[in-house]
Amino acid sequence: MNIHETAPLPAPNPQSDSRLYEVWGDTVDSRHLAGAIAIGALVSLGAFLLAERLFLGVVESAQMARAYAMLVGILGCLAGGAISAVLFKPKRRVVEHVADAAWRERALRELEAEYGGLGELHELPPEVLAELKEVQLYELFAQASAPREKPAPAVAPATGGAA
Repeated sequence: MNIHETAPLPAPNPQSDSRLYEVWGDTVDSRHLAGAIAIGALVSLGAFLLAERLFLGVVESAQMARAYAMLVGILGCLAGGAISAVLFKPKRRVVEHVADAAWRERALRELEAEYGGLGELHELPPEVLAELKEVQLYELFAQASAPREKPAPAVAPATGGAA
């Protein structure tokens, strides 16, 4: 994992967060979403109507002129998306932090408690093992899956004879 040190983010503004929504797995501002929809509609419809007028004068078949105009309208959709992408920047907040060993150990214990164990590293595909090593979690899981020494149960002293 690549950890970057950056200046702390300003405190989130509760009013601006209330305008943020999740659409198709991405975070969007409702005003920018409405603007992007309007831009997409205007550019694509404008491209379609302009192309239709142009092609009706050039192409012999009105049906073919409309088909070509629809293709230009689809290109207008792409242009509207590109314009919106330039005007409205992403709203994601990526916060990276370094997790200390105690936090990781606690997380592993929670995983064990929730799922009844972590499984065995030798059962994982090589791709998963490589990724665990890449993000520096392999050793942590190796230590966690190593057989733990269980303390010997306390043996009560034998009471001999009648009480």
